[in-house]
Amino acid sequence: MSVLSDIIAGVRIDLDARRSILDQSGIEADAAAAAPALDAYAALGGHLDPTQRDTTLRVISEVKRKSPSKGALAQIAEPAVLAASYEAGGASVISVLTEQRRFGGSLADLDAVRSAVKIPVLRKDFTVDAYQIYEARAHGADLVLLIVAALDDATMREFLELTHALGMNALVETHTPEEIARAINLGARIIGVNVRNLKTLEVDRENFGRLIELIPTDVVIVAESGVQDVSDVQYYAQLGADAILVGEALVKDADPRAAVEHFITAGTAAKPARAS
Repeated sequence: MSVLSDIIAGVRIDLDARRSILDQSGIEADAAAAAPALDAYAALGGHLDPTQRDTTLRVISEVKRKSPSKGALAQIAEPAVLAASYEAGGASVISVLTEQRRFGGSLADLDAVRSAVKIPVLRKDFTVDAYQIYEARAHGADLVLLIVAALDDATMREFLELTHALGMNALVETHTPEEIARAINLGARIIGVNVRNLKTLEVDRENFGRLIELIPTDVVIVAESGVQDVSDVQYYAQLGADAILVGEALVKDADPRAAVEHFITAGTAAKPARAS
């Protein structure tokens, strides 16, 4: 069994436990009662003409306690305080890990972050059931993660349509040329290139350079994983990333606000003009 398959098996068990407490009609009612979602697509520059979108490298800053590859990263006793620091540093979106078994996250973390910031929030989890999308909206998320490697095309289309019907956006995560083609064919507007192979946890930063040329200019492109310092930020920016998603480097930094500011400044300076 791959790492991804193992994680998803646990996700399904935990999902069934939550669903036994609040059924489908209940979670749909909670989602309908939530305040309208913020526009994460616009926050990431998607509302701009593609030839102008590269004026700023945007940062999706992540609340992340641990990971399957690195183990414990940070205690994060107050995720709201960390998220507020990210927002003060100029982050465009806050990502919150809600998977518990491998990442130490929870929906309580999502609630805390949503109450603390005014910018869009991404619920980062392994979405395998429509229930989780309603759940994300009910807890104030504006953006959900859809991993192409974990979903077939019919399910991906259903999830994208539901996400948009709820007023949210989806970060569609890819790792291979085939997955990028699938994401594009299904109409994804925000595509992430994860340089970490979720089936083996191996990281190949060069994979971003190989794949970015396959993504149309009207799509927001997010570089995921592999950011340890400013040199990594500059690398992704030089290749044309519209945004980077960073967790480990920020949660381990003594001054996350300053780290976000530094990444934005360095990445923006490194970005070339983007061809139309």
